[in-house]
Amino acid sequence: MMLSGLHVVELAGPFSQTCVRILAALGARVTRADALPALTDVDVLVASESVPVLQARRLSLAALRETHPGLITATISPFGSEGPHAHYRGAELVCAAMSGVLRLSGDADRPPVKEALDACVFHASAAAAAGIMLAYWERTRSGQGQHVDIAIQEVATSRLTNALLLWQFDRRKLERASDQLRYGRASVRCLWQLQDGYAFHTLMSGRMGAEANQALVAWMDELQMDHPLRDVDWLAYDRSALTAETRAQWESALAGFFRARTQQEIAIEGRRRGINAAVVQEPAAVLSDPQLAARGFFRTEQRAGRSVQVPHEFLHVQLAAAPAREASKRATLTPPSAAGALSHVKVLDLSWALVGSLTTKALADHGACVIKVESAQRPCLTRVDVQVSHSTRGNLDDKPWYAHLNTSKLSLQLDLKHPDARTLLDPLIAWADVIVENFSPGTLDKLGLGYHALHQRRPDLIMISASAYGQTGPLAHSWGVDGTSAALSSRTFLTGWPDRGPSLPGAVPYADAVVPQVLIATLLAALVAREQTGRGSYCDVSMYELSVLQMERALLAAQLGPTPARSGNLDTSVWHQGVYPTRGVERWIAITLDSRIDYSCLTALTGVHLPDLDESRAPEQLAAFDQALSEFTREQDDYALMHQLQMAGIAAGVVQDVEDLLDRDPTLRARPAWAKLDHAALGPFEHQTTPHHLMRTPSQPGPAPRLGQHNRWVCKDLLQLDDEAYAQLERSGVFR
Repeated sequence: MMLSGLHVVELAGPFSQTCVRILAALGARVTRADALPALTDVDVLVASESVPVLQARRLSLAALRETHPGLITATISPFGSEGPHAHYRGAELVCAAMSGVLRLSGDADRPPVKEALDACVFHASAAAAAGIMLAYWERTRSGQGQHVDIAIQEVATSRLTNALLLWQFDRRKLERASDQLRYGRASVRCLWQLQDGYAFHTLMSGRMGAEANQALVAWMDELQMDHPLRDVDWLAYDRSALTAETRAQWESALAGFFRARTQQEIAIEGRRRGINAAVVQEPAAVLSDPQLAARGFFRTEQRAGRSVQVPHEFLHVQLAAAPAREASKRATLTPPSAAGALSHVKVLDLSWALVGSLTTKALADHGACVIKVESAQRPCLTRVDVQVSHSTRGNLDDKPWYAHLNTSKLSLQLDLKHPDARTLLDPLIAWADVIVENFSPGTLDKLGLGYHALHQRRPDLIMISASAYGQTGPLAHSWGVDGTSAALSSRTFLTGWPDRGPSLPGAVPYADAVVPQVLIATLLAALVAREQTGRGSYCDVSMYELSVLQMERALLAAQLGPTPARSGNLDTSVWHQGVYPTRGVERWIAITLDSRIDYSCLTALTGVHLPDLDESRAPEQLAAFDQALSEFTREQDDYALMHQLQMAGIAAGVVQDVEDLLDRDPTLRARPAWAKLDHAALGPFEHQTTPHHLMRTPSQPGPAPRLGQHNRWVCKDLLQLDDEAYAQLERSGVFR
């Protein structure tokens, strides 16, 4: 195992489970303790509290590191260890509210509704694993430990890239709509009712969606449906440019098509035809999914005296055979000097869109030299999609989405299909420590760039592949995006109100943001293992599998009872919680009561009669309580009430929007969650920093590159091509 020499101690708490599970899957030895153990052989100490809270318990992490200078400490807490909210209480609902994620989820005519189970906590815990591995890799160079500070609020906020950019450039705010994704200028419906359930489907723009969109039209034609999609030029289709009137006509036709289909038709015939659709599965269906079975995802364990299936194999790592002596020699080409935890780590970035870009953004911001290979022949969607008024069609350098996702990187414009491309790729492959890609399985194999081909030349190469379903199994080559992972994993099914259909679990990507955390932890573990053994590795990570991992509690309930169902903002693990109106338009506050003590405190604090909540938790009892509390909160200022409740020890948080996050949240500003960078085409604007706060070696982001900005540096300075060789490559058209 890659981390067989790493000993992690987890101080028992509610937020660290996913973190230590990832580290254990990578080979670390994990010990769970209720009190501080002897630290003589401990490398990492993880706690589910902020530093001030630990200090109140007379546990000083700084003092521990003084005694054990190589110790890495990590805290996962609602609002981090510094700033005015460091002592504030909160868990899933309150952190979702304060992060801005909650505001974008649910029906417009009801309070915002949280995503299924513990989405924000799961994401933050995965980010902690990545942060710990950043610190651990840096320790292999310096010998020094440091503190890793993870704030659940900030990690969840890192998903709001689109909302952040829309507000900065156009002063527009995304609003929640349960069945739609908001792409800035467009609101695209993605949930459709079937005869016997629901499906996720979206018409993708341009080349990404043309084939699937045409397959859907052909199916509708075979059914002799009257519809307006027949003569659309799908290669030219732009989801952001479609008029509202045309979209309404299209969506009416699509609603009629899906209403007449069954889950089986979508799952079998729809998949055979290659349409971009997935069934919204219940947890019980996930347990029998053939894709998960083929990849050995579940294993059988005994729980409550019964045999149950639990997630197990969610990381697929293939260690290379021990390299021959000559193969282990590293290329002598070196990147520019850089500061940070990953100084002098060399990454060849063959990725695109969100998952790969977010992964390599974090690596570059923490000091790695990342060369992003891209082409105007097949530009990344984030260089094409026009979402703000500052951007134009045809200009590949003025998209703030791309600029945000690709900070600190170098851009090499290269047509991978050009016969001269290997003149540059081959020495870059010899140069790189790591190759990151997230194309559809098999894409790089067709170009002779798949892992098995490269491994023959570089047994010590580390390659990371991220995809919708993984590189193997019956769905490996099927279409998939963040929304399909949510649909198939039951995340969508369990998000929403019990008396209504499901809601999209957030109007912002989820698996797209979680997978990079796991990729970062995995590739750094692979680097550590290569330092010790000389062996490279291939890492295969699936968006779908990580989404299913987050749903483990629901999967167990499906087997042990009670049957999981949509429950609005309630959670069976929480005494009571809800989202309540406050003074103003679309102003809300999330309140979590962890016990009857909190209930009694709230009753005394409000000075109003709140109906009693007994153990039955009958629906009419909960409704009466929420109604009475709402009558009180709707006359209150949201921030003043939050501070009042928190001072009384009650977990509460304002349901913030993007303006609140940027202009009114002192914790996010102080961490900092934002860095103002001056972009060549867009000017200065706030970029999100990576949410891994390493106290001794913090990230240092720089602006994203223009397309091909570093062609000359890569060719002449790094690869040492002479002027004539470079000019010949230019004439050949390889830089397209």
